[in-house]
Amino acid sequence: MAFTFTPCVAADGTVFPGLQLIQPRLFPDNRGLFFESYNERDFAAAGLDVRFVQDNQSASSQNVLRGLHFQSRHPQGKLVRVISGRVYDVAVDLRRGSPAFGRPFGVVLDGETCGQFYIPPGFAHGFFVLSASAVFAYKCTDFYHPEDEQGLMWNDPLLAVDWASAAGGEFSPLLSEKDGAYPPFDPAGKYFRLDGTWEGA
Repeated sequence: MAFTFTPCVAADGTVFPGLQLIQPRLFPDNRGLFFESYNERDFAAAGLDVRFVQDNQSASSQNVLRGLHFQSRHPQGKLVRVISGRVYDVAVDLRRGSPAFGRPFGVVLDGETCGQFYIPPGFAHGFFVLSASAVFAYKCTDFYHPEDEQGLMWNDPLLAVDWASAAGGEFSPLLSEKDGAYPPFDPAGKYFRLDGTWEGA
C-alpha cells in the first residue's frame, strides 16, 4: 500500500471517529521526489470509501488564518495537504454523539513530509500559515455552496484551539472580514449527527 493511515486520538485518549492522518510513501532520488497523493483503491481498503467531486487550492502569506469553516446542508469531507510551506491545520468535531464533540484536533502539515489529513463531513476546518508562504490544496466530497457556508469563531474559548503554541508564542493572525465575524460555538446549537448529516435537515 502506498499510504499509512493513522486514526486521530487526543492526548487524553479521546477518539475522533473517522478523522485520519495519512502519510504517503515517498520516493526521493537525486532528481527530486515522487509520491501518490491519492489512490481510490488504497483509501477504500482503509475504510475511506469516499467520492471526491471538487479540488481546491489556496496560496497564503505568513500569519494568515483561514477558518473555522463548514457547510451545513451540504457537508464536505476534505482531504487536505500542503504543497509548499508549513501550516497548522485544525478540525473541530461538530457531530453530536461523537466522543470528541466540540473538541479540536490540530496537526502541522508541510510540503516536505507531504502528510495529509482526512476530515469527514461534520467538522469545522481551518488552518494557520507558519511559514513565509504556503500553498494549500484539498479534495472535497461535495461542491462548494456559498449560500450554505457557515463558520465558528477562530478563538472561541470553549473550543480553545491552541493556535499560539503552534505559532511559537504570541501571534497576530491575518483574517478576512468574514472569518473575523463568525459566532462562537454553542454546544446546544444545531450541528451534525454522528453520520455527518445536518441536524436541522
